[in-house]
Amino acid sequence: MQTVDNLNFKGKRALVRVDFNVPLDKKTFVVTDDTRIKAALPTINKILADGGSVVLMSHLGRPLKKLKEDGTVDYEKHSLKHTLATLESLLGKQVRFANDCINDEAFVLSSALQAGEVLLLENLRFYKEEEKGDATFAEKLVKHGDVYVNDAFGSAHRAHASTTVVANYFDNASKVFGYLMASEVANAERVMKNAGKPFTAIIGGAKVSDKILIIENLLNIADNIVIGGGMAYTFFKAQGGNIGSSLCENDRLEHAQSLLAKAAEKGVKILLPIDSVVADKFAVDANINTAPSNEIPEGWMGLDISEQAIAAFKEVILSSKTILWNGPMGVFEMQPFQNGTVAIAKAVAEATSNGAFSLVGGGDSVAAVNQFGLTDKVSYVSTGGGALLEYFEGKELPGVKALL
Repeated sequence: MQTVDNLNFKGKRALVRVDFNVPLDKKTFVVTDDTRIKAALPTINKILADGGSVVLMSHLGRPLKKLKEDGTVDYEKHSLKHTLATLESLLGKQVRFANDCINDEAFVLSSALQAGEVLLLENLRFYKEEEKGDATFAEKLVKHGDVYVNDAFGSAHRAHASTTVVANYFDNASKVFGYLMASEVANAERVMKNAGKPFTAIIGGAKVSDKILIIENLLNIADNIVIGGGMAYTFFKAQGGNIGSSLCENDRLEHAQSLLAKAAEKGVKILLPIDSVVADKFAVDANINTAPSNEIPEGWMGLDISEQAIAAFKEVILSSKTILWNGPMGVFEMQPFQNGTVAIAKAVAEATSNGAFSLVGGGDSVAAVNQFGLTDKVSYVSTGGGALLEYFEGKELPGVKALL
């Protein structure tokens, strides 16, 4: 794997694919979470320190699929110009902006860049050719740089023009992984290919259908799979349990039974929550009680794991050498139902302090460790989202393959 450390960027323009798909305030368009921008800084700074210049390209949202009421593209809402102030503040220097990514002005700006200067191109997804992986569009983007750096792991699962096709126009010595991309791949590979044993995967979230492929792949390498969140109730119903009005995918009951059977065959221990925090409605002001997870009364729904489940899950987590956590244990964004997720987050942090390697990935899991102030207490927090999930499903990531 070639990274930016393998190149001296002196006198070179680096075309860098970053992931600036960041949340913006709906009214002011101010960046509300700068995590992804911060993650790109080490790569940008390395190039600048070498004496190179940087042309940044990214997408923001899905402008061609989320049109205004009159059917036109909302250029203002999806413009990367809104990230400029945050980027300049974090970099500590002025950043130039091109109001398009492939028009004449953009090429004039990029060709005039001097050592130490940075240019940000406008949203790639204003062109349908980006998501289609169009070669002609990619060839135009290539004109912005002498070398290509991909530091957008969050888009590595997409065979888009800027993430994959662009790489075809650079020789092997002129295309490299950025620091973030390299770190994401290395940490994911550590879990999936070199996990210390026992290896415990904690899988949460609402739907079994979203996690079937991950669980099936993990059955080949994990020792324990802890299942929480709304998806757990599909497993309980598949076993004949009573789950009240808890979330359940009735069309996935056979899948759930199959996963349990495969785990038994392979000697993998699947842990479901013994008990649940239940509520009579999906609301903060609901009446709350606890119940065995397979004996939830009619009219009640499981919205979090309860004390016995927490204790059982914690015991397994603390005995593990490798931990993968993807998905919350309950509706953690509602205060009455966040205790299970908090407890698991703390258990993962404690296991990490005891020497385990822990990787947290997936939007809700990452949001949880951030919210509870535990980001620095786990080994690695992935920015990958969908890319990380597809990697754990055993799929090849086009954005990674293009650089190898």
